[in-house]
Amino acid sequence: MKFPLVPDFYFESIHAIDLARLRARGVRLLLADLDNTLVPYGVHTPTQPVRAWKQALDQAGITLFLLSNSRKPGRAQRFAEALGVPYEGHAGKPKVGGFQRAMARMGAAPEETAIVGDQIFTDIWGGNRAGVLTLLVHPIQFGTVFRGLRYGLETPFRAGAGKGAGL
Repeated sequence: MKFPLVPDFYFESIHAIDLARLRARGVRLLLADLDNTLVPYGVHTPTQPVRAWKQALDQAGITLFLLSNSRKPGRAQRFAEALGVPYEGHAGKPKVGGFQRAMARMGAAPEETAIVGDQIFTDIWGGNRAGVLTLLVHPIQFGTVFRGLRYGLETPFRAGAGKGAGL
C-alpha cells in the first residue's frame, strides 16, 4: 500500500506533464488545483500558457476540472468560467467529498481521474484518499514564510514521488 502523502509523480510544472502518456494511462478527467499550481496567488485570469495547456488537454481527450480550496468569494468560479472549465470552489481538500463530487459531475471513475496540485497535505493526500492518480508540481512561488516552511516539511514526501518522465 502506498503512503498517503507520497504523490505518484512529481513535475516541475503543469507544462512538463506528458498529456499523451497521461491519456494512455486511461486518465480522461484531470482535477487541478488553482493557486500556485496553474497560476501564482493573486492572478485572477488564466494566462496564455494556461490557456494553451487547456487546449492541449482538450486535444489529448482529457477534461480539465478546477478543484480549489480558495475561500476568496467567486475566485474559482471566475477563473474557471474564463478558462471554460467546470469547477468546485471550497472543495475541502484533503477531504474526499470534493473529489467525489467532481468525478460524479463528470461521470468519471477514480481510475480515470488524476489530480494535479502543488501541496502534499491537500491535493496529494486528498487525491490518494480518493483513489486517483496524484501529480505533484513544484509550487510556482513560495510567497509567505508559512508557505515556505510548509513546503519544507513536504520535502521528504516529494522525494518519494516517481519522476515525471516515468509517467
